[in-house]
Amino acid sequence: MNWIFQNELVIIAFTAIIYFGAQKLQKKTGIVVLNPILITIAIIIPFLIVFHIDYEVYNKGGKYIEFFLKPAVVALGVPLYQQLEKIKKQALHIIISQLIGCLVGIVSVVLIAKMMGASKEIIFSLAPKSVTTPIAIEVSKTIGGIAPLTASVVIVVGIFGAIFGYGIMKLTKVKNPIAQSLSMGNAAHAVGTSKSMEISPNFGAMSSIGLIINGIFTAILSPYILKLMGHWITF
Repeated sequence: MNWIFQNELVIIAFTAIIYFGAQKLQKKTGIVVLNPILITIAIIIPFLIVFHIDYEVYNKGGKYIEFFLKPAVVALGVPLYQQLEKIKKQALHIIISQLIGCLVGIVSVVLIAKMMGASKEIIFSLAPKSVTTPIAIEVSKTIGGIAPLTASVVIVVGIFGAIFGYGIMKLTKVKNPIAQSLSMGNAAHAVGTSKSMEISPNFGAMSSIGLIINGIFTAILSPYILKLMGHWITF
């Protein structure tokens, strides 16, 4: 079995088949917890362990999948263009809300991690948790975090947001569609945006805005926020 998965194309095809199968399962059952990314991870990890396939071997094909993350973020510009007029009318509200979301996202995770005894490297790795993976990894490298840990946390945050995000907003009486979709993009990045796309193109477009603007704010502000917080928290 191992020799089959030495081939990069086989690895890519294997991952894609599981993911699309998980998508079909969720659509058929309607169970929110059966998130395709979560199901794919839950299948691939035991598979690699049972058949003694090293992660480095699997990642030969995974690097090609990772390559498309950045173009995928750029492609989010399409729904933004389609909703451009609506976005212009709400521009100031959108920018302010995303700035606040960025600040709260970074400050809250840093404070919680510090109170739980996390090291400096762990805290810096968690700071960009709410932005999409390509941006989060670059931010993590810049501020001195651990990039693989950052990528893992980003995935967990995205899956959690996609599964529970709209439910939490329903419980907290957040009913405005623009507020809902912006929140998903801000807090759950690309995975949350994918969930929003399933609801409607309008939700997807506004969620994309949240993802992009929060990503820009996080990339620019996180080093300064962490430096400022360093006066209050001894790293």
